[in-house]
Amino acid sequence: MTKKVIVIGSGFGGLASALRLKAKGYDVTLVEKHPDLGGRARVFKKGSFIYDGGPTVITAPYLFEELFSLFNKKISDYVKIVPLDLWYRFVFSDGATFDYSGNEKSMEKEIKKFSEKDYQGYQKLVRFTEKIFDKGFTDLSDKPFNNLSFMLKQIPALLNLKSYKSVYGLVSSYISNEKLRRVFSMHPLLVGGNPFTTTSIYALILFLEKKWGIHYCMGGTGSVVKALEKLMQEEGVKIIKDAEVTEIVSNNKDVKAIKINKSKVINCDYVVCNSDPPNVYKNLIKSQNNYNFLFKEKMKRMDYSMGLFVYYFGSKKQYKDVAHHTIYFGKSYEKHLEKIFEKKVLSDDISYYLHRPSATDPNMAPDGQDAFYVLVPVPNNLSKINWSNEGDKFKNLVLDKMDKSVLPGIKENVVNDFYLTPDYFEKDLATLHGSGFSIQPKFSQSAYFRFHNQSEVFDNLYFVGAGTHPGAGMPGVISSAKVLDKIL
Repeated sequence: MTKKVIVIGSGFGGLASALRLKAKGYDVTLVEKHPDLGGRARVFKKGSFIYDGGPTVITAPYLFEELFSLFNKKISDYVKIVPLDLWYRFVFSDGATFDYSGNEKSMEKEIKKFSEKDYQGYQKLVRFTEKIFDKGFTDLSDKPFNNLSFMLKQIPALLNLKSYKSVYGLVSSYISNEKLRRVFSMHPLLVGGNPFTTTSIYALILFLEKKWGIHYCMGGTGSVVKALEKLMQEEGVKIIKDAEVTEIVSNNKDVKAIKINKSKVINCDYVVCNSDPPNVYKNLIKSQNNYNFLFKEKMKRMDYSMGLFVYYFGSKKQYKDVAHHTIYFGKSYEKHLEKIFEKKVLSDDISYYLHRPSATDPNMAPDGQDAFYVLVPVPNNLSKINWSNEGDKFKNLVLDKMDKSVLPGIKENVVNDFYLTPDYFEKDLATLHGSGFSIQPKFSQSAYFRFHNQSEVFDNLYFVGAGTHPGAGMPGVISSAKVLDKIL
């Protein structure tokens, strides 16, 4: 009998898992709560504007190519992914800018604008992050960390790579200029971590970008979701939409079925969750008497990533000089991040990431106009912030900050807008506490210490996506499906 697998959730981890398991001969059904696939990568259409819901930076396109090659197909027949020349433009509160790219001559010039002596430190930093990348990504990103002995074997190498340092601490040991320290330490924010507490292993993202570059998918990240959906349909993966899983039905150490919309039950041999592990363990499993003391303590001690305030807007004015990806730093850095991650309070001195896809792909907005989204890190819902009261005020603060910095005159030019708060992540995307990226990528929550890819509680329950190994971000969640490939 062909074994039946149910994949819950259609983020990139779930899509990749469904395809990998189908290629191995399983009978695969993917269930999705929403009427559309994508999870955090859903697409929003409003008027003539198209907005990518979440992930916008494609850093390792070969991971997508692999999914098509499993079925002897080419991704280029489904979707067009193009490299960007300018990766990020960093803008500081005093108006200084830094253009970040894969062009070494340009990088030398940009670094020396701020500090002549730091260029040499930057080169040493890149060489060190290559070593971290070789161990952390090449060796370990697709390996299961389900047993402690495997983790203990890695400790000497990880200590040798200064994993006890934070990303900011590591960068600061090579670079002295404060603005450059911000530029080269910001990567943990892309996966839900505070650069001051995230293990330096995540500095591998700096080298990962160098190795493959930064890409954009024409039509937006949603076009990759559509391409993977088409591939699943061609290969016979069953897809059920508008199907919210309200319970994972278990018996002792086995899961037996899922319950959809509180009524329909579908039996299966295995369940793969591309759903936030802490939310699954807390809210979808009723038989929590199976959880032992150590697992309950693990659940209790977890620190969650920040929340996200995402404001989508069209502009009737085109901002031709604004880059595809802009990162704006407010005045303070460490204190601002402490307010978000530790104190869990809102600040007026915000930093933000601005996405302008129409810089590369004019079809994302009507002629002569621009489509944007701005993503602002905010405290998660453990803050008890009432977003019904604060949402509009915060939107106006963000508009005001952009008007005075990267998008002059934007307040008069917005034609089409809406925003999402941590409430959306908690209610619609079912992440515990409305965290944007599940649990934080601290050392004490990495590899074996994250939620395991094969459940610590049930033998036939598996996890992929941001909350499990290797972590958040597109390369991380797609690699989690490669881990699944090895253990199921």
